[in-house]
Amino acid sequence: MQDYLVRGVSVDGSFRIFAARTTATVEEARVRHNCWPVATAALGRTLTAGLLLGANLKGEDILTIRIMGDGPLGAIVVTANAKGEVRGYVQEPQVHLPSTPAGKLPVWAAVGRGQLHITRDLGLKDPFTGSVDLVSGEIAEDIAHYLTTSEQTPSAVALGVLVETDNSVVAAGGLLLQLLPEAPKDTLEKLEQNLAQLPPVSALIHNGETPENIIDRVTRGIEVKILEKKPVSFNCSCSRQRLEDLLVGIGKDEVTAMLEEQGQAEINCHFCSEQYRFDRDDLLRILDRIEKEKSKPES
Repeated sequence: MQDYLVRGVSVDGSFRIFAARTTATVEEARVRHNCWPVATAALGRTLTAGLLLGANLKGEDILTIRIMGDGPLGAIVVTANAKGEVRGYVQEPQVHLPSTPAGKLPVWAAVGRGQLHITRDLGLKDPFTGSVDLVSGEIAEDIAHYLTTSEQTPSAVALGVLVETDNSVVAAGGLLLQLLPEAPKDTLEKLEQNLAQLPPVSALIHNGETPENIIDRVTRGIEVKILEKKPVSFNCSCSRQRLEDLLVGIGKDEVTAMLEEQGQAEINCHFCSEQYRFDRDDLLRILDRIEKEKSKPES
């Protein structure tokens, strides 16, 4: 089943809500980065969070989540856009930690203590970055804490990734609920009651429930209008041309050293692990391009 996201708002304008199924998206990230289970869970939750937050973007806006913990996973970096496209990586994807007695992956221990940074590039001169200390390392709680404290938007976040014994992702998804100013007290009470009874999102997805079903559970007793339903996917913007431009940018000396020492260059994209190889002829052509660009008159 294709991954997708649903965006809705309460009819009385007291909150907005987003829910997504991201199973295939997280599985693709796992395969690309050869993640072990705890890394899959941490990266998958962050990818899902990126898609949920990205649903508020417009046009060419880009959102970046950076989780900089001191745990064995190292950094987790995810970028998402308004089109439902997300990409990301975890610094140390092959980390193993034993599951808890309840059978849960110890994401908090793998992430550790540190900071969460969220950058919104809205096409203005300077992107806006907000930062908070990690409160749990479980990611959902940390995202909710960020939204409530840094952006002054009281929010509830649920993120889940279910990993099979063969390391594959069998279910992943998430929920984001954001209160709007002056939400009625009775609406808040209903939402709190419904959220308290909500099973883990990954379990709901695994049992065949849809993002619409999840929204229905959370908003039981409240009228909601669905505004949008759109596909989401893992999609990286890297390309051979972009990396060639990168080689041009690092300059003649560095490219010449690659040519003389290795006779080629191999570059991996951090976000998707795609490998690009530039052979001797490619590097000679790049050196020629550097010389031509250097000789151009300045405008």
